[in-house]
Amino acid sequence: MKKIIQDTDYAEISHDPELFLGKIEWKKKTSMEEYQYAFITLLGYANDHRTDIFLSDIRKQTVVSPESRKWFETEMLPKAINAGLKRAAVVFDGNVFKKYYINMIIKVSNKFKLPMKIFNEEQEALDWFNSFRE
Repeated sequence: MKKIIQDTDYAEISHDPELFLGKIEWKKKTSMEEYQYAFITLLGYANDHRTDIFLSDIRKQTVVSPESRKWFETEMLPKAINAGLKRAAVVFDGNVFKKYYINMIIKVSNKFKLPMKIFNEEQEALDWFNSFRE
């Protein structure tokens, strides 16, 4: 049962305790502060509630700034892994700029040995997560 942690005009941040899933569904372009706030909010919640998988739906998000991406790679991703993150997935629509952003994130996640995959539909990502539980 999904619990909405925070719903803003730019992102819905939620947690599913049955799946141990943290999720951010982006709604539009974000400032660096908004981008960071969404991740920090989810990580803060995850520290008190078991969350070992993460799903980011970026289909409505526009291009992420290089500064935001760098912050995610150098600060947020290591903190999330240290907090127990085991897998991550991204749902996106195939936009070439988003693909570049995601490929950069995947390259960094590989350095941390964090399995991360890209999907076109949320259910595909959930099926992938569940394949590790079987």
